[in-house]
Amino acid sequence: MLAGLLDVSSGNILVNNNELTNIPANKRNFGMVFQNYALFPHLTVFENVAYGLKARKVDKKIIKEKVETYLDLVGLGKLANRKPKELSGGQQQRVSLARAMIIEPDILLFDEPLSNLYARLKDQMLREIHRLHKELGFTAVYVTHDQNEALYLSDQIAVLNKGILEQFGSPREIIEKPKTSFVADFFGYTNKLNGHINNEGILNVGTLNVIPKDTAASFGDGIINIKPQDILISNPTETNKHRITDYRYLGSNTEITIEINGSNGQTLISMLPYLVSEEIFTNGYVGINIEPNRAHFFKDKGDVKI
Repeated sequence: MLAGLLDVSSGNILVNNNELTNIPANKRNFGMVFQNYALFPHLTVFENVAYGLKARKVDKKIIKEKVETYLDLVGLGKLANRKPKELSGGQQQRVSLARAMIIEPDILLFDEPLSNLYARLKDQMLREIHRLHKELGFTAVYVTHDQNEALYLSDQIAVLNKGILEQFGSPREIIEKPKTSFVADFFGYTNKLNGHINNEGILNVGTLNVIPKDTAASFGDGIINIKPQDILISNPTETNKHRITDYRYLGSNTEITIEINGSNGQTLISMLPYLVSEEIFTNGYVGINIEPNRAHFFKDKGDVKI
């Protein structure tokens, strides 16, 4: 709808206080960077980047100057005469980015632009987009399912769940004060436990006791979300003894799955930033330690944070 490709069912779209709701896509000064690059295969890199300016009937001399400038910005100055098929995935995405930026749009729209790239190249392109955004100062709306991309690039984040806005705020607000269990889960609080908050603000999950964040007005049943990195293990004791059901050595981390004693089979995943002694796994039981305020509590089914 923002791009003008779908009709607006309700509400209005305003950019700089200008009404765009009924303005067709070709009349909106927006740039678009697609997931699949969407380059013209029969055109050279130069011609692809120049396409928007040519469609606007910009003077040829100005087109040449601007294309050369933007190709240099994205590091493709020496590849102007190549066709898209002669480029790597990262180079093709740079062409797509230059083509979108060169028209100096009011808003630059990104549709999951890095999802087709392998991890190392994705990381490089993420830094490239951040550099260009900082250098050129354009306004962008960036759609992604990757929490790291959202946190790295954003000034403000809108978290959508099936078309419903769950939360809008700065990266720090989203991470430190998630309003729903869905938001918490998306941004790394992937352990979800059903439990009961008592009058002392302690959540009981079987024999495990957790002090969640911001529970002054929250008593009763609900859900807590906890990051795997915030779950520490220790030697088991009579009152803190939980069964290991699985573990994986992942190089720089060790992932341990633990069934909480007395919780009807609820499990936690602990991600430890070191190699754990295999003696722990031989014994089969560990203690669980969670620092106060490292968990978030949500009433009911996590729909609303109290």
